[in-house]
Formats: sequence, structure tokens, C-alpha cells
Amino acid sequence: MSTARVRRPNTARLGRLSNGMLMTPEEFDAATDFDELYCYELIHGVLIVSPPPGESERDPNDELGNLLRVYKSSHQAGSALDKTLSEQYVHLSDSRRRADRVIWAGLGRIPDPKTDVPAIVVEFVTNRQRDRVRDYEEKRRQYLAIGVQEYWIIDRFQRIMTVCRNRPGEPAEQIIKENEIYRTTLLTGFELPLARLLKVADDWAGPVRAGKNSGSTRGSAPQ
Repeated sequence: MSTARVRRPNTARLGRLSNGMLMTPEEFDAATDFDELYCYELIHGVLIVSPPPGESERDPNDELGNLLRVYKSSHQAGSALDKTLSEQYVHLSDSRRRADRVIWAGLGRIPDPKTDVPAIVVEFVTNRQRDRVRDYEEKRRQYLAIGVQEYWIIDRFQRIMTVCRNRPGEPAEQIIKENEIYRTTLLTGFELPLARLLKVADDWAGPVRAGKNSGSTRGSAPQ
């Protein structure tokens, strides 16, 4: 059964039942009343409502943010990193993609998130098949089309990171294995040990699974 797509008044509170609602980018940007238990994206004019990222995505994302900030504050070339934000919207012509992390580099100033395209966009893959296709295929096309220079897909299930590039003279795609360290010319001197992020994600596999098996819902996110 297809999801009904209906246009609702601008005053309607956005929530789980708003999934499939038709909206313009302007209406989406202006929305202020929404259920904070969910995440929202606008995809080709259709509102998509999803559960929030789990611990196994949020914690390694935080760890990546820490690595980037240490690089910015302590490395002699750290000024190459302008800013980085987690859970940030990427503005497309008819869509608003919610990226796990964006990185602005090479601007030499504080970026404007609405107009400055990030140099790097990062997504942490979930185990839902629909989301895997979205991360590996749809977002890759969309991000590179607007000028994102590198798209990092961190997949804890496959134990790899796929780097997709949009720059002449460099491979269009590179696979980073679990025990490898990734370096990018966009952030001179920055080193990303993939195993470190995967270990942080793995830390949550036991506690989360045990909590579900015991029937405990304390502190768990809505599904």
C-alpha cells in the first residue's frame, strides 16, 4: 500500500504521522513545531519521518567530531578545517538531506550552512536495507551533484569506509579497510583510523542487545 501524500496547513505539528506529507523547501525551512522524538528530511518535496540515529551511529560520529576538533586546535595545518557539525541539513534544490556529519574546509572563514556546500559529507550506515540503498546510491548522486568534494560512507557492518570523490585527478572511489588510516588532501595532516570509529560503534552492540533481550525500554529510542 502506498503512503498517502497530502498537503497540510503550515500550522500543523510535524510528527510520525506527517510522513509522506507534501511540502516545499520553504515550508520545511519555516517549520518550528515538530515532535523531537523523530528526524525529518524533505526528499523531492515529500516529508520523510524517521527514528533518530542509534547509539552505534551517534557515538562514533561524536568520536569523529572529536578527532576533527583536535586536528583543528593542535595540528599546524589545522586551519584547513573551517567547521564541522553533526546532524546537519544539506540544502538541495528540492530537498533537505539530514547528514550525519558535514565538514567545511578551505573557506578560511565561518561557513553559512544554507549557502556554503560542505567539502565533506559523512554518513554512518544503518542495517535497514532501504537506508543502505539511500546512503550508497541516492545520497552519493545528490551530494556529488551539488559540489561536495568527498563523501564518506562508514559501514560498521562491512567494516569499511567508502570514499566517493568529485575531484579531477583522484580516484572516483576508494575503499578504506578496518585497519587502515585514511588521509585526505582536503585536511592536510589529518588522520582517520577507521578501526577507532568501528570500536566505538561495537561498544554499543552488547549493551543495546542485552537491554532488548531483557525487555527493558529504559533510555531506548522509539522505533
